[in-house]
Amino acid sequence: MKKAHQKEQTATSSVQLDKSDLAILKLLQENARITVKEISEKVHLSTTPVHERIKRLEQNGVIRQYATLVDHAKVKKGLMVICYVSLKEHNKNAGLKFIKAINQLNEVIECYNISGEFDFMLKVVEENMDSYYDFHVNRLSQIENMGNVQSVFVMGVIKQTHQLVW
Repeated sequence: MKKAHQKEQTATSSVQLDKSDLAILKLLQENARITVKEISEKVHLSTTPVHERIKRLEQNGVIRQYATLVDHAKVKKGLMVICYVSLKEHNKNAGLKFIKAINQLNEVIECYNISGEFDFMLKVVEENMDSYYDFHVNRLSQIENMGNVQSVFVMGVIKQTHQLVW
């Protein structure tokens, strides 16, 4: 029970970071495969404090995961679509069912609960227009409580980053 409470607290509270923590985070965001030794040389700390800082950042939830960014086009997922979705019913149960259904769709790589005319914004990747059409008609539109879906096709990516800057 204590760990669950700590994890909940970490998720909602900010963590105090000093300039060394921020420098470590910057390096890890640029290259998650950088070694502790390489980081220690760049931030002018020995390897043990760097390792301890990284572990603390992981335990506090500042570092959520390490990821590999893939070129969508090179793996036959070159069509990117932003889908704005509104639900017919707006209650907790309906929302949870929608979220559960979206989490089962591998084509949806991001999902945001948003304010305004629509309830959710999805980022969907597919091979081409035909495969997106099939996904839209036979999978996305079949989700219970689905209201309106507006698809916006990404024509080009101008900026795409996951790096936070301080």
